[in-house]
Amino acid sequence: MAPIKTKAIVLGGTNVKEKDRLVDLFTLEQGRKLVSMRGVRGEKAKLKMAKEPFCFGEFVLEEGKGCVVTQVEIIDNFYDLTKDLDKYYEGCAILDLVKSVAAASEPKLFIELLQALKTLCYENVKKYYVFDKFLLDLTEFLGFSFFHNKCGGCGATLNIAYFDLDKGCFVCPSCKSESSIKLSNGAFKAVEILHNCDYEKLSTLQLSSGSEREALKLLALNLEWRVGVKILKIK
Repeated sequence: MAPIKTKAIVLGGTNVKEKDRLVDLFTLEQGRKLVSMRGVRGEKAKLKMAKEPFCFGEFVLEEGKGCVVTQVEIIDNFYDLTKDLDKYYEGCAILDLVKSVAAASEPKLFIELLQALKTLCYENVKKYYVFDKFLLDLTEFLGFSFFHNKCGGCGATLNIAYFDLDKGCFVCPSCKSESSIKLSNGAFKAVEILHNCDYEKLSTLQLSSGSEREALKLLALNLEWRVGVKILKIK
């Protein structure tokens, strides 16, 4: 079979044998693939940087007894994430989300991940904002679009907002149920701002820390409730 060339991002991997590594790739064309990278743990290995999480490049794959990486042209390894512990943990949490939901070919999610990593690595964005945005967009990517400024029950304008975990939408006090969580005005506004903000503009946001944390808690809980994905706790 002819070699396959594909753009991919390394999500993680496992060391095997003396110097080999099984690598979890998220590819643009084929979604997730488990591939073998031989000899990459040696000190002089040509592809040793390509085995690391966050590495984005063009990978050449050969199918046979398993799938083997034979060449890699690194486009970006987002190395600066390793210099900032907060950004590193945030990036790992984003990769963990992708590992939890990605399967077949999902170009839109691939591009979303790439945008998130670029913003996290190179823009001066406050802690967790990139993770918040990715979490919100991922929920909508999975088909659970939920942000509206109208009640999901009666359609009334929301002055006091609750989030109904069973229905997966914001509701007014009259429509709330036992599974509804009351949200502060600040947190509701934070979700709205994040929903309407592109990655390129995240560095301009100034959300109050309390509102952002409340919004993050809701976004994580909603995704866990919808698809059973446990969110990696970030520092």
